[in-house]
Amino acid sequence: MPWSTREIADLAGTTVNTVRHYHRSGLLDEPDRMSNGYKQYGARHLVRLLQIRRLRDLGVPLAQIETVGSGTGSPSAALLAIDAELAASIERLNRARAEIRAILEGSTATDLPAGFEDLASKLAAPERSLMLVYSQLYDASAMADLKRMIDSEPEGADAAFMALPADADDAVRQLVAESLAPMLAQHLVDYPWLSEPGSHLPKGRRVTEEAFLETITELYNPAQLDVLARAGAIARAQADAGSTTDE
Repeated sequence: MPWSTREIADLAGTTVNTVRHYHRSGLLDEPDRMSNGYKQYGARHLVRLLQIRRLRDLGVPLAQIETVGSGTGSPSAALLAIDAELAASIERLNRARAEIRAILEGSTATDLPAGFEDLASKLAAPERSLMLVYSQLYDASAMADLKRMIDSEPEGADAAFMALPADADDAVRQLVAESLAPMLAQHLVDYPWLSEPGSHLPKGRRVTEEAFLETITELYNPAQLDVLARAGAIARAQADAGSTTDE
């Protein structure tokens, strides 16, 4: 006994609209019609529907199902591509599970970019937030350099800066800036791209500068922002003086 569209959809575990979509896409042949105009689906249609569902469950895109499941041509290329995508997804999920386990065990943090977890003790909360933002603004090479910079800094090197109150007087600001400057100057010497970072900014200079300014304005108080500007100016002068001396 032939089946109606609704009956074959139920048998195949799908919907009438899906069956019609498969007809429109050419994946399922149109059945014969009875004298009253109703479609008559047979076993071959059911088998084809189940085959399509099986391939869809495996992740085969509709556009490739004809190649993979028609019995003609070589399905190898399509299946190999899908297999590669699945392997990449499995690897990503395994990494995510490992990180989640580490977070649950308390051995890593969620407020740092991947790979920076071992530096958590060296970074205050605002600095962690800044590293997260940096991970979206800088390329992998620049982030690796930033990690090395942080790793090379002594524990508590910026403690005075982080403790600086918003109403700190000029003398205190200058003292803190001068204490930070040598370390910043050394970074400028060791990593020259810091002076011209354009090649490490995948989102472009304008977007990066706007995001950076918006972020540090929220993370640091006015006195700290003033100290950053002072320390940067002193560091650049020291780095330039060092370069001149070397020559």
